[in-house]
Amino acid sequence: MGVPDQLAERMSMAEQHEYLRARFSRRTMIRGGAVTLGAVTGGAFVPGAVARAATPTRTFASAATVDGSLVAPFGRHLAYGADARTEMTISWQVPVAVKKPFVRIGAHPWELSRKIEAEVRTLYTPAGVGASGDHTQYYVHARLTHLKPGRTYYYGVGHQGFDPAEAHLAGTLGTFTTAPAHKKPFTFTAFGDQGVSYHGLANDSLILGQNPAFHLHAGDIAYADPAGQGKSADTGFDSRVWDQFLAQTESVAKSVPWMVSYGNHDMEAWYSPNGYGGEEARFTLPDNGPDKKHLPGVYSFVHGNTAIISLDPNDVSFEIPANLGISGGTQTKWFEAQLKKYRASKDIDFIVVFFHHCAYCTSTAHASEGGVRQEWVPLFEKYTVDLVINGHNHQYERTDVIKGDKVVKKLPIGETAYPETEGVVYVTAGAAGRSLYAFTAPDSYEGHPNEVDSVASFVNTKDGKVNETVAWSRVRYLNYSFLRVDVEPAPRGHYARLKVSGIAETGDRIDHFTVARKAK
Repeated sequence: MGVPDQLAERMSMAEQHEYLRARFSRRTMIRGGAVTLGAVTGGAFVPGAVARAATPTRTFASAATVDGSLVAPFGRHLAYGADARTEMTISWQVPVAVKKPFVRIGAHPWELSRKIEAEVRTLYTPAGVGASGDHTQYYVHARLTHLKPGRTYYYGVGHQGFDPAEAHLAGTLGTFTTAPAHKKPFTFTAFGDQGVSYHGLANDSLILGQNPAFHLHAGDIAYADPAGQGKSADTGFDSRVWDQFLAQTESVAKSVPWMVSYGNHDMEAWYSPNGYGGEEARFTLPDNGPDKKHLPGVYSFVHGNTAIISLDPNDVSFEIPANLGISGGTQTKWFEAQLKKYRASKDIDFIVVFFHHCAYCTSTAHASEGGVRQEWVPLFEKYTVDLVINGHNHQYERTDVIKGDKVVKKLPIGETAYPETEGVVYVTAGAAGRSLYAFTAPDSYEGHPNEVDSVASFVNTKDGKVNETVAWSRVRYLNYSFLRVDVEPAPRGHYARLKVSGIAETGDRIDHFTVARKAK
């Protein structure tokens, strides 16, 4: 991406950003205009433009001459707002600048009378920042509020010259469903590390068939930066990969909220000091996190009886320290406050936490992150978190029940964990599409058990890799897969359940277990 290797090795994300801006911004302004964010906002559901820090923009005079009827939106993706019952953001992409983008929404496909103007975020990448030439991307967002809980809405996205309400464009319509007002059964899916590939397409097709209420993507989203070290020397960076990724995931994300957290491959230094300026142009996530300036991927939402918390482990990573300490400790303080709040709520039974770097994994590539163990594992245990979902390592691995870095209960396939009295179960679901890693121990999964109670691995610490021999690696599957979680509420005093399944790209089940907790 344009920083010499010898410099990048000792520079933080913020330092790399300043270097790139000094090198390329003058060229940007000479060739394309000011480096600011332009936004178009309005409409009953849109609260106004939100400035995106240091997001480069470029405007083309010729774009005004493009006939809007010849430009089709693509890459639609949804995201809940902070209140998943009443808020939804519809996002999409257009290949060139368009006039007056909007969303139409209604209770029926033939009744799209409500029209909401949308916000455009223009992202410019100059030649020399990675592999592509000058490249401008146009992302469009409409944030909807005051929706009704548990309601299915029909919508269409458009712009001047392209109106989805017209009969010949009816095939472009999508739907979404808000979270329910009360506890009821639902399913969600999760994985990390997808990128663009045939395997990514296959997993998306299977996920759509699960009919999930929402999907969690635990970091390393598109892999526009293939190096993933938080270093900008990689000339393979290509912002156009995001165009491919959003087109690939649209089959699911146009109807299922695609809730992302950020991994090491999602730090792109050109766009902002924290590396997330590109993601802020592409995604609109719940805005209830502790620090939107530094940590836009940290947030929470509630669906039924389950609270979901997204964290940013780049802030605590010893392995890849480009953003280490970026929050100054505010993320961990916020996280504990969220855990305390949700555990005290009479409406919340389960707490699920997802993020990228693994607390516990035996992969030969990244294995376990000591920063996560140091900062967050004590909080998982203190507040009896029900399920932790990670990516980073490109395989499926599931632990026994862990507390204090030790196995407190073996959890064979098909068995039940009780976090209130036992400990925490961790799942690495990082085999969504990218090339696979390896284990030191043989695979062991449903129908093919191969139990090994002593596995050689390592943990990344502030002093480097430290070897360890672990007993908590219960299920290992080295092929493409994702996670399905079925949430089953229960009357007060009875056991509510999370039924967790690992699903292979073949459609076969490779793991299943249950997390049970007495309903409030």
